[in-house]
Order: sequence, then structure tokens, then C-alpha cells
Amino acid sequence: MKTSEIRDLIDFISKSGLNEVNIETKELKLQVKREPDQKVFKSTSVVAPVAAAPVATAAPVASAASAPAPASKAPAASSDSGKKTIEIKSPMIGTFYRSSGPDAAPFVSVGDKISKGQTVCIIEAMKLFNEIESEVSGTVVRVMVENSTPVEYDQVLFVVEPD
Repeated sequence: MKTSEIRDLIDFISKSGLNEVNIETKELKLQVKREPDQKVFKSTSVVAPVAAAPVATAAPVASAASAPAPASKAPAASSDSGKKTIEIKSPMIGTFYRSSGPDAAPFVSVGDKISKGQTVCIIEAMKLFNEIESEVSGTVVRVMVENSTPVEYDQVLFVVEPD
């Protein structure tokens, strides 16, 4: 891999919002990390050596996403009980998972009490598993996304009634 290709790859990674990328070929081993304070799980899938074409193909998808931010919250319409609710939204484009594995219990369900900083789901983006943490304490009123479905940036994932 040429130095210019490595620079382009690092530039692409910084714009895509990824936290960690590992690339290993016969000639090269490249590891790029940023924002070490965020929790990131590695995929167990085997990754084929990266060629120029897949990077170019992935660029339009990644450029559509903004850099991930902590799970955002926004006031929502009042619930039936007349209390205010808060929406936990997706900070990135990816695949939504309610649990850490197919046989594991969901991180949160309707009626569960959650606290600020508690993991509420995982979003997989480009083979990286990102834990999404709640920015608010309260009770989960609704789960807005089905397990293993794609989500968009800023899509509502959960509706929470704050404490």
C-alpha cells in the first residue's frame, strides 16, 4: 500500500466517524484508533484484505453519515399520561441490535428503568459494534426499532419518560 493510499484511508476514516479500523495484508498491518473513551466491540467476522475498489464503494455510504455523537435526546410529544418524554436517537447509520448476541436478553425493554450512561443498544457500522448509551434517566416507554434492522442517523430508537 502506498503512503498516499494510507493517507487517503486515514482521511476517509476520520470523515466516516469510525472509532477503530484494523487492516492486515501480507505486506502491511495498519491499525487506526480514535476517541478511546468510547466502547467499541470488534466483529467476529473474517475480513478479506482491503482493495481500492471496496474503499471507493464504501465512501458514498460513509460520507452520508455525520460523525457519531453521543445518543442525542430531544423533547417529544406528550404521552397518554400527560408526562413529557425524551427520544433516544441513533448517532449513526448502521444496524440496530437490542442485545449483545442472538441468545442474550435485550439491554432494555418497555417498562425498564434506565440510568444515564447505561447501554441501551448496539449499532453495527462497517463491522464495528458501537454501544449506545442513554443520555437520560427514566423509564422506557416505547422501543421504536425492530432488532437487526437498519437505522438512519438521528432516527428515534427509544422513547423514555424521564425521572
